[in-house]
Amino acid sequence: MNTQANRLASLLLAPLLGTCLLAGCGDDRSADDARTDSKSQQTQEKRAREVADAWHGSAAAAAWSQGYYPMADTTQPPVSGWHSDADKQAYESGTIVRSGKLPTTAITQGTVKWRSGSTLSRPVVDPNRAYQSFGHYSSKGPRLTVTGVKLGEMTITTSRGTATVPAWLFALDGYDAPLKHVAVTPSKLPEPPIVRAPQGSADGLWSVAELAGTAADGRSLTVRATHGACDDGPVVNVLETDESVVLYASVAGARSGACTAQLIEQDVRVELRQPLADRVVLDALTAQPVPYAG
Repeated sequence: MNTQANRLASLLLAPLLGTCLLAGCGDDRSADDARTDSKSQQTQEKRAREVADAWHGSAAAAAWSQGYYPMADTTQPPVSGWHSDADKQAYESGTIVRSGKLPTTAITQGTVKWRSGSTLSRPVVDPNRAYQSFGHYSSKGPRLTVTGVKLGEMTITTSRGTATVPAWLFALDGYDAPLKHVAVTPSKLPEPPIVRAPQGSADGLWSVAELAGTAADGRSLTVRATHGACDDGPVVNVLETDESVVLYASVAGARSGACTAQLIEQDVRVELRQPLADRVVLDALTAQPVPYAG
C-alpha cells in the first residue's frame, strides 16, 4: 500500500476507532452471542439425538417400513422428451390445458408393487383431481394440451425402494408418449414417536418442510427449510445414524423489532458423511419423516 493510500485509510478509520474506544466495539456482545449460539447448537443436537433414539424400534418406524411414501416426482414427462424448449417451459410452469372434460373413474383401489414382491393397496385419485395437481390454465406463454387419459403404470422411487404403481397416462397433443402421474395416494405419515418440539422456541429449532431431491450418489440432500422475513435464512445441520438422518434446522441472523409475519421456504443443500441408501430422513422439530416435495 502506498503512502497516499495509508493516509486515506487512517482518515477513514479514525472515527471508527474513536467510537470503538468509547463503546468497546461490541466485543462483549459478540462473545455473549457466540456462547448463546453454541448453547442453542448443543440443545438442537441433543434434540436430534433424542429423535433418532426414539425412532429406533418404534411403531412409527414399523409403519414407515410398511407404507407407501414416494421419494421422487409423482409426475413424469413423456419418455421421448419434450419437442421444444417452449413445451418444456409450459410443463415447468404448469400451463397444461384440457381439450375437454376428463372422464371420471369407478376404480377405487390400486396396487403398489415392490421389487421384493411386497404389495399394498391404496386409494385411487380421480383423473380430474390428478390433472389439477400439475396443470392449470394460463393465457400467457406456451402451453401443452391434454387430449385424453387412461389408467396404466409407472415406476417410482419410494421409501422402500423402486415400486410399480398405478398411474394416469395423459395423452398430449403432438406426442406419442403420455405424461404420467401417480394415480394412488401415499400413506399417512406415521405419528411421531416423541412429542413435537415448539417451533422457534428457546432452542431455536425450525421446521424442514420438504425433501426436494437426493444426489445421484446419495451423499447430499436438497431440502426446503423455513425461516422468517427478518433473518439471514435457514441453517440445516444433520445427525447421522445407521438407521436415520435427522435434520435440525435453525435460522441465522434473526433480528428483533417490527417484522412481517410470514413463513418463507428456501432450498438448502445438506452434505452427508455416508450415502443415504435406505435410511429415513427425519425432522428434529416434528420427529416425523420429511415428506418428498412431489
